[in-house]
Amino acid sequence: MLTVQDISSFLENFAPVTLAEEWDNVGLLVGDPDQEVKRVMTCLTITPGSAEEAIERQAEMIITHHPLPFRPLKRLTTAQTASRLLLQLIEGKIAVHSPHTAFDSAAGGINQQLAEALELESIKPLIPQVDDKEGLGAGRCGKLAQPVSLQAMSQRLQVFLDLPGLHVVGSPDQVITRVAVACGSAGQFLDVARKHQCDLLITGETNFHTCLEAEANQVALLLPGHYASERFAVEQLAKTLATHFEDLEIWASETESDPLAWWN
Repeated sequence: MLTVQDISSFLENFAPVTLAEEWDNVGLLVGDPDQEVKRVMTCLTITPGSAEEAIERQAEMIITHHPLPFRPLKRLTTAQTASRLLLQLIEGKIAVHSPHTAFDSAAGGINQQLAEALELESIKPLIPQVDDKEGLGAGRCGKLAQPVSLQAMSQRLQVFLDLPGLHVVGSPDQVITRVAVACGSAGQFLDVARKHQCDLLITGETNFHTCLEAEANQVALLLPGHYASERFAVEQLAKTLATHFEDLEIWASETESDPLAWWN
């Protein structure tokens, strides 16, 4: 019999909690560790739609990238979205585990997957974990085998993430040799990317003033969106779990989608 704890232990070995940021809330967040598990759903975020999907398909566990709860809750009522979703999941006896920033920074985590997909070489963390000898840490950076234009890197990213477009800071013909990668919302990595002499920072989203700062320092930005920069890895995680736990029914949420849309 497989339990919630069995799957949580696998996830914590795959994405050690020591890699998580101090402000984060990772690990098993809801549920009984001893509960039997036969069906697992992965998702980027627990929303009304993805929660309903898990309930309808009788999942006993959700592995969500973004934690629920994330911040401490003073009450559990139906008045607020987060607490309402938690009440639904608890009533449905569905456990919740979130690897979040530990998964971002893991050896086979989101940033590593993205860096490899973009064909970077000599990949290393942007911010190494203190006293870590395995090359782990936050973000990734690496060099290209041959310099390419910013437009070419944009096309490479769009193909991998299957995107119709993305936001760009920089000129199409800007030469890119070194690239920094930080999924989600990681404009705070701009200064670190500059210290690593990166010509380009790829992150899901950032604010207007970070874009201005990047432009002033001639560091290009590719911004595919928060959802796109992480969702692919949630799908891959479902495949990884299915390979390791052959008796489980595991799927990536089929109902969740990016709340932001491209309109022509």
